[in-house]
Amino acid sequence: MIEWEPNKNDANLNMPVDGQVASICWNEQTKLLTMSLAYSAVYGMGERYNGLNQNDRIVKIEVEEKFCNQGDKSYCPSPFFFTDTGFSFCTLSGGTLTFDFTQKNVITVHAPGNCKFIFNAGTPAKLISEYMSLSGPAILPPDWVFGPWISANHWNTQKETEKQIELLKKYQFPATVLVLEAWSDEATFYIFNGAKYKEKPNGGPFAVGDFDYSESAYWPNPQEMIEKLHKAGLHLVLWQVPVYKQQGDDEIRNHQNDLDREDAVKRSLCIHNLDGTPYKIPEGHWFPGSMIPDFTNPETCRTWFGKRQYLLDMGVDGFKTDGGEFVCTDEVSFYDGSTGKESRNCYPQQYTKAYTKFLGDNHVLFSRAGYMGQHTTPCHWGGDQQSTNDELRHVLSAGLSAALSGILFWGFDLAGFAGPLPTLDLYRRATMLACFTPIMQWHSEPDGGQFKELMPGGEGNNERSPWNMAAAYNAPEFVDEMRFWHKAAVYNSPEFVTEMRFWHWLRMNLQPYLMATAFRCAAEKVPMMRPLVYEWPRDKAARQVEDEFLLGDAILVAPLLEENQTAREVYLPEGEWYAFFTGKRYHGCQTISTTADMKFPVFIRSGYAVPLHADGMDSLGNPVSQNLNSKLILLVTGAAGKSTFTTNKSVLTCEWKNEKVRVEGTGAETVQIHHFC
Repeated sequence: MIEWEPNKNDANLNMPVDGQVASICWNEQTKLLTMSLAYSAVYGMGERYNGLNQNDRIVKIEVEEKFCNQGDKSYCPSPFFFTDTGFSFCTLSGGTLTFDFTQKNVITVHAPGNCKFIFNAGTPAKLISEYMSLSGPAILPPDWVFGPWISANHWNTQKETEKQIELLKKYQFPATVLVLEAWSDEATFYIFNGAKYKEKPNGGPFAVGDFDYSESAYWPNPQEMIEKLHKAGLHLVLWQVPVYKQQGDDEIRNHQNDLDREDAVKRSLCIHNLDGTPYKIPEGHWFPGSMIPDFTNPETCRTWFGKRQYLLDMGVDGFKTDGGEFVCTDEVSFYDGSTGKESRNCYPQQYTKAYTKFLGDNHVLFSRAGYMGQHTTPCHWGGDQQSTNDELRHVLSAGLSAALSGILFWGFDLAGFAGPLPTLDLYRRATMLACFTPIMQWHSEPDGGQFKELMPGGEGNNERSPWNMAAAYNAPEFVDEMRFWHKAAVYNSPEFVTEMRFWHWLRMNLQPYLMATAFRCAAEKVPMMRPLVYEWPRDKAARQVEDEFLLGDAILVAPLLEENQTAREVYLPEGEWYAFFTGKRYHGCQTISTTADMKFPVFIRSGYAVPLHADGMDSLGNPVSQNLNSKLILLVTGAAGKSTFTTNKSVLTCEWKNEKVRVEGTGAETVQIHHFC
């Protein structure tokens, strides 16, 4: 790794890369960095919705909010890329950057002045890990993060929220996280809607006992609700947005919000314009006229989180930190002395890092926006998408490019968040994909759609739960399809009475593998989702594949992305591979055509093992106890291999050769072995 700060006397650098020399030149007058080297593919740069390989494109590194159809915009960019030749670049600047990959064998970067540039060479694994190291250690989220998440924007009362416990029980679906977005007064964003309290001037903190909920039509007893959720195995995550809100003329005046805004101005707790006046979000953006907190100011953090500590005291398990794309100009200043020119892109990371520090251990953060260092503020989701097949493909690209930018724990709103309901088939295929991503969640915008002029949603019926989908399409059998697994079923036949419940319980089956994978990924700075180029950078065929990925070391996933698609072509890299649902063996270094009886194209890598929480391979997708210390299956593949699974609580090692399998470690005596060979 080479760190370089060019100046008038040192404006040129030569660096050996993969049998060639990269010639690097800085032009101080034009603020243009030119890198000359042979390459044919380029990866990274954060979440990129328009594809994995960004060669032949101009890429702007700027945090931007974009509702659906993101195209070349990104909530979560990164000032980092690497090429197929093993050359990488990053900068510690938080200003806007423009990468130009349209010239053959030449890369240019428009960057602010006084930047430190960092160059490196090596494998994708090395380049990504060392890029991540510049920001600090990765944080491992709690184990329960890796179960199914449920959410819907219209769950805006305690009655409706507690109803979800009964619906999960009725339809026999598992879930470990429930996210509430419409819980607050929609002004302060830290007080349950309908609560009575004595207003706190001058930034005073609140305590649990400061609120009276007895007359609330929305949340009459949130403490009791949280206890019910926990008893049902659900962890509660509450929605947040970083604004001192400018209320509209049509809103009932919230006096506590007025006091918070006055205090923010008085004590300079918000970001400022260069002339010293408070910066306000411009018209045409989300929350126009609102001020935004400056998290580089310790007093802002003390006040902001002092208002929210009582929520953790009540038992809230985490926050969904939405927004963060609100710095829309270079002409702002921060408490730490920086300006927007140098660090406008840093704001979402300052925001989520402050929340991460506040939450501490055993809680979770779920964020949309970010910048360099996202692994220090887990977890992330891919923002807002419509319920279309194109958007499913786009968000997959976002997740895979995010992985190549050092984002470890990522998910998406399966089958989309906005607009009309997805088709049953899109919902089916998106659920399959979500089952094999780090975070599995269904979610939906408010009934009717929040941006009706762009894309109206389903009036009064916009929830993306499996049972609501069945009701919306008058297809009660869909719930059964989503519920039950039948080993001998044929895809799309009348006897196929699988799926949704199957995929949700399969997610529970996968938890031991997901938790062990997450532990290793955090410790070694390795993404959970890995495009084929990550593992096989020298394989030209693998480099051409942008819609397959490894989940951890052992599982290869090839999503079905087209309407009514039941099979596809899959490229299998070197080695041997076993179809997860059939056990059939395939040789690598070839493209195969999958068949409908595979259910979903998932393959296990020979020489690896996958720990599963289940009664047996024939019972995958059926309800299983949430006690992960029992009923462990080790699916081992190939004639020989060795795998070690480490979590915060246990270490398990499995080694096999031919038909002899040896298991050592926590719970080894109760492990069942299932061998694909």
